Amino acid sequence: MEGSLIRKEVTPFLVMFGALIIATMIIDFLLHQFELVWIGRYLGIPGTILILLSFFYSMRKRKMISFGKPKNMLILHEILTWMGALMILVHAGIHIYAILPWLALIAMLINVISGMTGKYLLDRSRRFLAEKKTLYLQQGLSEEVIEKKLFWDATTFDLMKKWRMVHLPISLAFAVLGISHIISIFLFWEWI
Repeated sequence: MEGSLIRKEVTPFLVMFGALIIATMIIDFLLHQFELVWIGRYLGIPGTILILLSFFYSMRKRKMISFGKPKNMLILHEILTWMGALMILVHAGIHIYAILPWLALIAMLINVISGMTGKYLLDRSRRFLAEKKTLYLQQGLSEEVIEKKLFWDATTFDLMKKWRMVHLPISLAFAVLGISHIISIFLFWEWI
């Protein structure tokens, strides 16, 4: 049970987010290498659809729908959101030249980070702290000594718990900006 909360729990989270960014760069590179950049333009559509499908978990959680097991719906939510975000990041590439798509992209990235915080960090971190405290109690350490030993891990955990205050408003901001971007595409994009 050695190691800090940051190394044991935060680092894997950062690796998953880094994997999303690296996968985006690899796909973007390959599209450019094989002169298939035009595909990226259209990946925003399936990416958006995948993210919209991921909302079934939120609907299940709030009992708006009754099908599916919550745990399975959560796993589906995570996969669909990650894949949708990947497609939208490839869609955005480095070719964004208007403010609205930038804002939607930033809101999506913050939303992905926020969602991953809830998924990867909170439950695991809570268990990590409880296990570490149990270990220290078994070693016969006093509550005061345990509190000092767990101070930075507990502080890190308390900061991570604040993710709920960010996730829903950022989801709404992303939805508004994404819808605005889609509407502007329908209004101004030359489809032919």
